[in-house]
Amino acid sequence: MELALVGISGGFLAQPFPFRLGLCIVRPVAAEPWTPDTEQALVVRAKEGDKKALGLLLTRFGPILFRSVLLPRLGNNAAAEQALGDTYLRVVERIASFEWQGCGIYPWLRMVALHVAVDLLRARRREVLFGPDDLQREAEAAERDLSDGDLTDSLIERRDLEATRSTLERALEKINPRYASAIRLRIIEERPREEVAQALGVSTATFDVVLHRAMTALRKAIAPKDPFAGES
Repeated sequence: MELALVGISGGFLAQPFPFRLGLCIVRPVAAEPWTPDTEQALVVRAKEGDKKALGLLLTRFGPILFRSVLLPRLGNNAAAEQALGDTYLRVVERIASFEWQGCGIYPWLRMVALHVAVDLLRARRREVLFGPDDLQREAEAAERDLSDGDLTDSLIERRDLEATRSTLERALEKINPRYASAIRLRIIEERPREEVAQALGVSTATFDVVLHRAMTALRKAIAPKDPFAGES
């Protein structure tokens, strides 16, 4: 069984979900009926310390968190895998505090993953697609979603992918085409620095400067406009 990753604007090539040692809790399993009652029963067991029940929940929702929450926002597999592992640890620590609501456990898992991504972005010293403030706003919105009983897992996933793709595409259209190319090749497609530098016709040292400026321009394009900017 393979779970295809959905990329931003086709930037991430379809590929199997990375069932690596560090992500062993998300392994392909035989499909079984999954209903709200099944999910709620597993949550009750997980809150009582049943590791198998918690494993089944993360097996169900881990790939969705990876492909629609973490990978689009963090921009590469390595960062998304690290964030997924950190999300699992945080879920294990906090599952006992989860209170079941009609929308199920996924909105809560998504909120946890977004907060993990915020922490990761604040700690990392590398170029990323979205800044921590952008994700912090999403995490706060995710907390409000917990009380919305009309939300479904598939609806949230589709909304996440569409929103991220739309935001990124609009921002890339606003910046210098050369900057946009640098971001697409290096960050989204994850091509080697040397290869991208050659494609742009610059040295690797110059490319690092170009990419830094490109990411700065992208974050400015993504950032919400200050309604009071320019007022005296």
